[in-house]
Amino acid sequence: WYALESERGPLAASVMGLINRLGTVYELNELASRWTFTGHQQLSIEQALEVKEELETIDRLLAQLEEARKNAKIGLIDLDALGRFADAGELDDLERLKQQVQEMIERAAAEQGLDRSKQGYQLTPKAIRTFQGKLLEQIFSDLAPSKTGRHQAAAVGDGAVELVPTRPFEFGDSVAHLDLPGSLTNTMLRTLAEGGAIGPGSPLRLDQRDLEVHRTRNSPKAATVVILDMSGSMRYGGLYINVKRMALALQGLVQREYPGDFLQFIEMASFARPRAFSELVSLLPKPVTIFDPVVRLRADMADPNIGESDIPPHFTNIQHALQLARQYLARQDTPNRQVIVITDGLPTAHFEDQELYLLYPPHGRTEEATIREARACHREGIMVNVFLLSGWSQSREDIQFAYRLAETARGRVAFAAGNELDRFVVWDYHARRRSIIG
Repeated sequence: WYALESERGPLAASVMGLINRLGTVYELNELASRWTFTGHQQLSIEQALEVKEELETIDRLLAQLEEARKNAKIGLIDLDALGRFADAGELDDLERLKQQVQEMIERAAAEQGLDRSKQGYQLTPKAIRTFQGKLLEQIFSDLAPSKTGRHQAAAVGDGAVELVPTRPFEFGDSVAHLDLPGSLTNTMLRTLAEGGAIGPGSPLRLDQRDLEVHRTRNSPKAATVVILDMSGSMRYGGLYINVKRMALALQGLVQREYPGDFLQFIEMASFARPRAFSELVSLLPKPVTIFDPVVRLRADMADPNIGESDIPPHFTNIQHALQLARQYLARQDTPNRQVIVITDGLPTAHFEDQELYLLYPPHGRTEEATIREARACHREGIMVNVFLLSGWSQSREDIQFAYRLAETARGRVAFAAGNELDRFVVWDYHARRRSIIG
């Protein structure tokens, strides 16, 4: 066909006719091989092809009916095609059942806070809160047997939360926490012990020894920035899905248990970008656009002719993410500041001033730039904790880097499989937050 000089000549027409006949022969051979026929009635080619199409439709409908029987997916059934073989009354019953199932789905979606759009069902704030609550309930119910001994008692001292127990007044205590009924009781007991009178016309004389103040507890604020790796490698094994589950659960924990805390999420790939809570559900790993075994790229991001869209998006820039996290935490008026880095391996991108370096396989230059940023976090009193996910390509170098990064900022390293990440990170946050209170 490709050797023909013209597609309109007689030879081209003959070749096209031959191609069509060969296609018909192939379909007839498929008909004979897939189904067994009996009888003596002969069929023309057109009739045989019609029988083949009808049998294929029946097979497809049988598969749809079997799937609907197993999973109640009535919407999969092609009712128009089924109408060629079923009675009208049976179709009406099936249509009513399909409508009932659809109404049940819509009612359940409304109860769970799902919103239907042209793209399908989407999570509304109500649905996200429901998901958070169920996820947190699962996490902490699974961990309940190991809670004993994990939390210290609340610290007492000058604070904003009054406790029931009291203590004697000391110089410097705030009178705002004075236990007036207890102090008056002490005064009356002392007066009686000294032989004085109590009653109308007998004034009580308070003494400093009588004063009682409530013990108080200090509940300090914590500030946390969570770095979510969305580089290209996070698509393997669906790691990014578990990272997003963790983020939703952690936000639910902070909102429910520690509403005064600061929590910020940062998406990390070739660039780091702050993400609002409402954007977490839609986060996806960046597509891999370079497949060369060795990549050594440098881009001057100060050049007005170079934008982010010109840069391969799937690299891992921990240095930029830490820098952005440090800027957020610098504005928080609390000494309890931490960064949680969730990644699956070594960094492959970093900034040097305005120049962006993309280096793969991972290069020592990128590692040192990342460690320098971790030192800057440490100087500002920011702890960096690393949660290293188990990936298909993880090596000893990945683990050694995670230790270096955490040790530089006096943090910790945790190893977690992807499907356990939400439980590990949320429980670690909960334990550390409670230890701050204590």
